[in-house]
Amino acid sequence: MNISSEFMSGTLQQPLLNVRSFPQGNKNCYTLRPEGGKDNKYLIRAIFMYGNYDGKAQLPIFDLYLGVNLWDSVIFNDTSDVVMKEIVHVATMDYIQVCLVNTGSGTPFISALELRPWSNSSYSVESGSLVLFRRLDIGSTTNQQMRYKDDVYDRIWSPFPFSNWDPFNTSLEVVDGTDYKVPSAVTSTAVRPVNVNDSLKIILTPTDPTSQFHYFLYFAEIEQLQNNQLRKFDINFNGESTMDKPVIPGYLTTTVVYSTRPWLGTNILVSISKTTDSTLPPILNALEIYMIKKFLLSPTDSKDVDAIMDIKGVYSLSRYWNGDPCLPRNYSWEGLTCKYDGNNPPSILSLRNLASRGLTGKIADSLANLSSIESLDLSSNSLDGPVPEFLAELPNLRFLNLTGNKLIGPLPSNLIERSQKGLQLSVDSYLCTKDTCKKRKKIIIPILLSITSALVLLIAIVVLWSLKKRRQQAAKMGVNEENGSMVSKYSQFSYAEVVSITSDFQKVIGRGGFGTVYHGYLKDNTEVAVKMLSLSSTQGSKEFQTEAQLLMRVYHRNLASFVGYCNEGSNMALIYEYLANGNLQDYLTGEDVLSWEKRLRIAIDSAQGLEYLHSGCKPPIVHRDVKTANILLDEKLQGKIADFGLCKVFPNEGGTHVSTIVVGTTGYLDPEYYISNKLNEKSDVYSFGIVLLELITGLPAIIKNGEERIHIVQWVSPMLARGEIRNIVDHRLQSDFEINSVWKAIETAVACVPQTSIQRPTMNYVLSELKECLALEMAQETSSKVNIDQEIISVLSRMASVDQEIEMGPLAR
Repeated sequence: MNISSEFMSGTLQQPLLNVRSFPQGNKNCYTLRPEGGKDNKYLIRAIFMYGNYDGKAQLPIFDLYLGVNLWDSVIFNDTSDVVMKEIVHVATMDYIQVCLVNTGSGTPFISALELRPWSNSSYSVESGSLVLFRRLDIGSTTNQQMRYKDDVYDRIWSPFPFSNWDPFNTSLEVVDGTDYKVPSAVTSTAVRPVNVNDSLKIILTPTDPTSQFHYFLYFAEIEQLQNNQLRKFDINFNGESTMDKPVIPGYLTTTVVYSTRPWLGTNILVSISKTTDSTLPPILNALEIYMIKKFLLSPTDSKDVDAIMDIKGVYSLSRYWNGDPCLPRNYSWEGLTCKYDGNNPPSILSLRNLASRGLTGKIADSLANLSSIESLDLSSNSLDGPVPEFLAELPNLRFLNLTGNKLIGPLPSNLIERSQKGLQLSVDSYLCTKDTCKKRKKIIIPILLSITSALVLLIAIVVLWSLKKRRQQAAKMGVNEENGSMVSKYSQFSYAEVVSITSDFQKVIGRGGFGTVYHGYLKDNTEVAVKMLSLSSTQGSKEFQTEAQLLMRVYHRNLASFVGYCNEGSNMALIYEYLANGNLQDYLTGEDVLSWEKRLRIAIDSAQGLEYLHSGCKPPIVHRDVKTANILLDEKLQGKIADFGLCKVFPNEGGTHVSTIVVGTTGYLDPEYYISNKLNEKSDVYSFGIVLLELITGLPAIIKNGEERIHIVQWVSPMLARGEIRNIVDHRLQSDFEINSVWKAIETAVACVPQTSIQRPTMNYVLSELKECLALEMAQETSSKVNIDQEIISVLSRMASVDQEIEMGPLAR
């Protein structure tokens, strides 16, 4: 886009007349491939001029990254301000990436990006890259910047006249025989103190006293001295001499003086003073000051990068997949999860957004090089050809989904064996032929015969016990397990019975869009919650029927249990199990502070309830009003989804969406659904992401600050971009949490709330991520490689805990 015409002038350099902006994607990168490749030194310069190119007259703020490390933030003083960022950098790879990162404070853009090869023997310091602080043409008489063609390295020299110094110059050419190649136009001007006995003093006062600086000073004698004249001087930094001997500048030749040691402090004083035997004052022709920038983060493992870049190319994936896949950590590639292991390079753990992406052709060979990958979802595409054997050779793979493709069977035998040893393998049934399955049994059964006999017996006992307990519970609750409806004496109540149950509606425990919720007791003293439909309710009898019918056919331990209903004229009521600790919204704002572990467990409970509605119900069900007020807590703080009046059943199970009027709660409402009226399961995922952010921050979905109201996503985003995790987390936790667990939880929450539904994960994936968050918090690292004995122990351990599981209610499906 062009800058506004009011900022165009004949003196403005051509690259500043237009910009390229990046309204899409959080991270956009340029990849530069210089001929010299890695281990060579380059000057990299990025230039920005806003010039009101978008007509908004709003100055953006965004970050500039060199590779995976923060280079600097781009901040403007006014609309016509030209911001220039320049760095001297030794490339560690054959390419250099410059990335613009959206921090939530305006759209990133760039006017120009330049790269110049430099001599490796120049600007040599102990460590770090050099960010330009000042480059000055001392004593300039033209008041114009100098650059290429005068400067072969295209450094930009700014004129620096100084009233307290005496400028002088020569018309003769000054030769620079060093690797610095300072142009004659710069060194042919100089300054000296007005008084011959005075010193030239330069004082730098850094805003950050811990910043470290390198100085490069350039001297050239531009006066023809007489035999009895001598120019000789010392250079001191903060009173310390930097030279073994004084400097005597050569006539019309450049001398470079610098120290490999960096300088820091609240004030840095450079003093150039003549020696006692010098007849002439000191001079200075040019000066450069650089700030050290140490880039400590290592890029993602190169094998993983090469593999994922090839995969991106093979399948023509999102153009916003650019830059490093895993870093910056807040801006890893969409749909990709990484492992961050101390000082080791990050590696790719999972690829979750390759499902339903229209992929065609064979399964890419490059996947074989993702040696750290644990989860791979290629489902619902049009991939063809045989299932490659290398998938079984991925050492850390724990989850593989190949369903819904056009792959050719049979499955490789080694992949079948891996599935027997713990790999969660999902494939279409036709891929596993009778022969391969039979072969698999021949391989596995002799090895495990003695163990599995006992195991099968144990499982049979547990299953029978489970069925017995379920039938007992069903008999008590009046559940007909054949059709899922409630048909016992508890399923329908008269209005008189409701009055009796609630003791004439004596105790109110909640209010909502449906009406008022009362506390009550059944005849057997079972505590219940009775939700009465109010005549002035914003929800009506249609929603009442929807909720009643749905509750009669769903059952899950993380859904509020349905006891019965009353439908007598205008008197309508729904009767639920009573949950002693109320709703999550009230509990989060109450005096009792939920620990991080408890918050994670509630999040997992709620995710399990939603995942059941989306995947366990046939056809799927979308809740449409997921929020903290609709998550109830029992006496053990187990979370249960409630309030199903706005639920929508997908009549066509294979459909991508349902067109319907928009309902929901402000702050939790899916923006895509709100705009398009197209509803799908990902609408619940967005709402659940907001719930997660509330659990993490302790703040409501809409945060009030005086008259200002800000959405929780907008509040979190800028701090997340700066990595201020501890400022995001509820301060009442007082840092009592495992930081990596919180990191992963925030990343999971943010993954749920993109504007478009296709960018959001499924509840199944969200649930698995939250379980990993809990595992990190509990400091229980689970190895991805387990032997058969360990697997049997794990199964037995799970069987031993079934009794406790049954007491809480039957598992879904």
